[in-house]
This record gives sequence, structure tokens and C-alpha cells, in this order.
Amino acid sequence: MAGSGERARHWRYAELPDVDLLRAQYIRKTFVRHTHEHFVIAAIADGVEVFHHGGSDQYAGAGSLALVNPDTPHTGRAGVPEGWRYGAVYPAPELVAGIAAETTTLRGTPGFVRPVLDDPYAVELVHRVLRAADDGNALAADTLLRVAVTRLLRLNGGPLPRRRVRTAGARTAARARAVLEERMADPPSLERLAGELGSSPFALLRAFRDAYGMPPHTWLTDARVRRARRLLDTGASPAEAAVAVGFTDQPHLNRHFARIVGVPPGSYQRERKNVQDAPRELLLPFEA
Repeated sequence: MAGSGERARHWRYAELPDVDLLRAQYIRKTFVRHTHEHFVIAAIADGVEVFHHGGSDQYAGAGSLALVNPDTPHTGRAGVPEGWRYGAVYPAPELVAGIAAETTTLRGTPGFVRPVLDDPYAVELVHRVLRAADDGNALAADTLLRVAVTRLLRLNGGPLPRRRVRTAGARTAARARAVLEERMADPPSLERLAGELGSSPFALLRAFRDAYGMPPHTWLTDARVRRARRLLDTGASPAEAAVAVGFTDQPHLNRHFARIVGVPPGSYQRERKNVQDAPRELLLPFEA
């Protein structure tokens, strides 16, 4: 897709070990329904992003932030023909919880209440975090990140609801998820999975969607990409990661990885291996 006007860089800065970083410009890019283990704090610089979240489409324009809590299903696409340009930080839940405990009065597990917040100052803070990481300025990057998270929690923070497994359907969904996690590389069919759990295919499908916001096959693809990311971070090649998580080959991993993470696995791995070597403001073109 080089030359399409779409660019993205997904990386980590060694001095911010619990935070993923992204700078991107997308025009025709569409993110399928997926989740993140970390928080999403996406600061829109230009254009409009539309993302389905909580049962409806949300619109984040320039000067606003798209905010997604961990393990929350959502999508993403352009809301205007020119697409959207943004920078994002993805802090780990433990980091956000520590900041909340030190700087706010929130109780319980902290998270964001509204998925879109109009706050140009917070948008600028996020982009300053990325610039500081590019410059190798650990003190500035860490400070600005903590200031940004504190501000967002004070403006738009609240305790996340606990997910309790109460109904028989929810318990069945949790067991199904555990089976898929364990047998990721060779999962059963829906009918066989339901039979193993003493359920029917449609009952399991409804229960799983109610519990996790997506059907089992969509959840499995998302989980495979998550595990592939961890394997890539430990040095596995994209081809090795593809086989290990159950994709038929590397092209299948490439397609699903780019639709969820935003960059191909090769670009993702190279950036995270060379976090100190990339020049400031670099945006990598997508691989064909």
C-alpha cells in the first residue's frame, strides 16, 4: 500500500516498558472488531475516526480522543474521505491503576467512562509523549504520559464494572473461551465445542456474544493476533508465529494482524526491535 497516503509506526520505547506507541495516518483502513489488553488513548490530530463501541458508532474528530478500556470490543474506520491522522499510547492496566491510586480519588479498577473526549490539551500531551519517545527523552516521556493519564482520569474516569460470571450461559461462555485459549492452534468446530460443553451451537453462540461482545470465531482471531504479538516480541519470526497460533500460513497472519494492530507483523517486529534507532517523526509505509 505504499504510495496510498497511509502510514503507520507501531513501536515501544525502552524507557516506557508498559506502553505501546502508535503514530498513523489512515484513509481507507478499516479495523475489524477486536480488543486490546491495554488501554487505548488515541489523540486525533486531523480528520475523523469512527469506531463502533458499546452498541453504537462513536465519532472522534481533531482535538478529541478515542478512549477504549481493556478487553472492550471495538472497530475503526475513517469518518471523512481524507481519513484521520492520530497518535496513540496504550498503557498497561497496572500502570493506569498505579497512576489513579496516586493522583485521583477513584476506587476500584479505574477506566474511562465515555469513549470520546473533546480535549485539545490532552491531545497535545499525547503527541508530546510520542515526540519525547522519538527524541529518547525518558524523563519527558514518562512525565508527560503520567500527566496525560491523570488528566483523562480526572475528566473522564470512573470504576470499571466487574465482570461476574453469574448465569449458566455466562459460565458456559467462560468455559468455551478457556477451551479456545488452550486449543488455539487446532480449535474445535462450533458444534463440537458446544457438545463438549453440554450446550447447543446457537445457545453457545448467544452466550459467548453476550459475554464477550463477539462470536467465538472473531474472538479466536483476536486472541491469535494477541498471542502472535507476544511471540514476535520474544523473537519468533512471523512465519513461526503464524503456525504457532493456528493460522494456516504467514499471509493469513499478515492480513488479520494488519486489520487489528494496524501494521503488518514484519513492520511491527522491526520497530520494536529497534526502538532507539528510528528517526523522529518516521512513518513506515505499509508493506504490499
